[in-house]
Amino acid sequence: MPPTDPHERRQRADRWLADGAGGLAIVVAVGGRDVQRVDGLADAVADLAGPALANVHVVHAYTPEQFDETTDRLNFPDDAPPEPDEVARRTKAVRDLVDRLETATAEDATRIEVHGTVNEDAGEAIVDLATDVEADRVLVGGRKRSPAGKAVFGSTAQHVLLNADCPVTFVRD
Repeated sequence: MPPTDPHERRQRADRWLADGAGGLAIVVAVGGRDVQRVDGLADAVADLAGPALANVHVVHAYTPEQFDETTDRLNFPDDAPPEPDEVARRTKAVRDLVDRLETATAEDATRIEVHGTVNEDAGEAIVDLATDVEADRVLVGGRKRSPAGKAVFGSTAQHVLLNADCPVTFVRD
């Protein structure tokens, strides 16, 4: 049974890290439509990350058009464009997922980082981040498809599934 005292949990994590346990690096891709998938994504991360002292990288990949629309919607000033990480931190899907992850992994030494990126190809941006952080696993969300659509995932999920250097978990509605 893991300790419930935060100080004891931190000490346990420090001991494990000192013993060479670096934990898993997990990338969780979140898009604007993933608000309804937050619980499923968080549960999948908690199942993977909890006992392994994971570093969870929540990434929201924007196209340039989506980034501009989002900064306008979130009322960022036009004269001082924000960093993509800051925009990602303020989006509902990311906020909800981070809140849920913090609750689900409270008894573990999981570190959660938020990344925003702007790229014409969201799938490429997610794969690049997974490579940069040396991810052990990538999680992407998607919706249930019709029988004809089952052969093809969404283009972002498909790109990640086909190009990531690590295992990819597809979490569907």
